[in-house]
Amino acid sequence: MTIAIIGLNIATFVIFNLLGTGADQANNFAILAFGHIPSVSNDIHSLPDVYQIVPHDLYALTALTSAFMHADIWHLGGNMLFVWVFGDNVEDALGHIKFLIFYLACAFAAAWFHAFVFPMSDAPLVGASGAAAGIVAAYLMLHPKMKIWVLFLSKIPLRLSAMWLLGGWVVFQLIMFLVDSEEKISWAAHVGGIIAGVVLVGLMKRRNVSLFDREIQPPNAVEVDGKETIHWGR
Repeated sequence: MTIAIIGLNIATFVIFNLLGTGADQANNFAILAFGHIPSVSNDIHSLPDVYQIVPHDLYALTALTSAFMHADIWHLGGNMLFVWVFGDNVEDALGHIKFLIFYLACAFAAAWFHAFVFPMSDAPLVGASGAAAGIVAAYLMLHPKMKIWVLFLSKIPLRLSAMWLLGGWVVFQLIMFLVDSEEKISWAAHVGGIIAGVVLVGLMKRRNVSLFDREIQPPNAVEVDGKETIHWGR
């Protein structure tokens, strides 16, 4: 399911950005038609008829469609990297269908919370960052002591526990939400996704899966050789 979600995001981006001579216009149209605009979802403003591909009575669905729209390839790549690295491990803890529901629920919560914080905004919210934030939060709840390789300053490889690395990332999102009122990056959507991820992973995980591993216990989605080598596999 993780691969299917990534594939759908990539396919959507390719269709609206890379095919045809009017790709820019098509992407702008799609962002307005399928992005989640707070002022529209809060019945403050309405979209012109040409953009009402999603009927107004069903506009809440754009909280989901917006999660598959991305502004550019860097936006897409950054979000899909988080889904790729952590998604399969969360999927392993939930199961395939529950993971899809989890992903969509985190995306919906992210868009809803963004619209709640910025009810008058006319800017469309797009991107899978809210859903990705939910995945990161769920992984942190499941495997806080797992070691993750990162490139410090893009040069120095460090192996840090998820508790410190992802915990620090979550704290950073909360701080930016409190201090940055600009809407260029929706920290509110990230926070909404994080809250949903924390709540839902406890409700949706398999019965034999525990939260907060007390030891370094790789999930079933990884292979371990000996004590040190970890191969992140599918």
